[in-house]
Amino acid sequence: MPTTSASAPAPRPPAVQGFQAVQRFFDSGTGRWTARVLPGEFYVTRNDEAIATVLGSCIAACIGDRGAGVGGMNHFMLPGAAEQSANDHWLDPSAGLATRYGSHAMESLINELTKLGARRNRLEIKLFGAGRILASDTEIGARNIAFVHEYLKTEGLPVAAADLGDIYPRRVIYLPATGKVRVRRLRPIEGTEIAEREKRYLNDIARRGAGGEVELFD
Repeated sequence: MPTTSASAPAPRPPAVQGFQAVQRFFDSGTGRWTARVLPGEFYVTRNDEAIATVLGSCIAACIGDRGAGVGGMNHFMLPGAAEQSANDHWLDPSAGLATRYGSHAMESLINELTKLGARRNRLEIKLFGAGRILASDTEIGARNIAFVHEYLKTEGLPVAAADLGDIYPRRVIYLPATGKVRVRRLRPIEGTEIAEREKRYLNDIARRGAGGEVELFD
């Protein structure tokens, strides 16, 4: 890992073409530049940087090929159009496919990694999120879990590690260069704010047309 400090961070590494708009900041806790992935986004890198997100009922897949020196993370909100429930009344149908559905999010992330030299037989896949964060949860998290396991089974891709379900929102930091994932389970009460943010995000797309211990997943 490069020698860095909060006062003198290493120069920001160049982003992969097409991902320059993703917000990045220097995190003194990891000593790395960190890309913040929002709902409906994904990010890939060939550099020693981190990728972070906060999850409620959503899932983030952290996928990398350390042999090729590449990795990435997505953040999706629904399995697919066919799985949308009538109870998901807050999900405006005009919100775009790419920002909503796990099928697109998984394909996009894997395709971008293979463009950077990753091999499917070397992909290391780790899954996080899908918490039932509100008493009124419409089982989006459970459907996300069922989807992602079925998707990976169909694609013949094994899961190396997972922290899915339960009642907790999560903060996730992925280090593609090492394959480590740092997960912090947040207090359940914080899930209300996260769920509202997820709902607002989808509605904004349509209109436009502390708690737990740290776990390291090696």
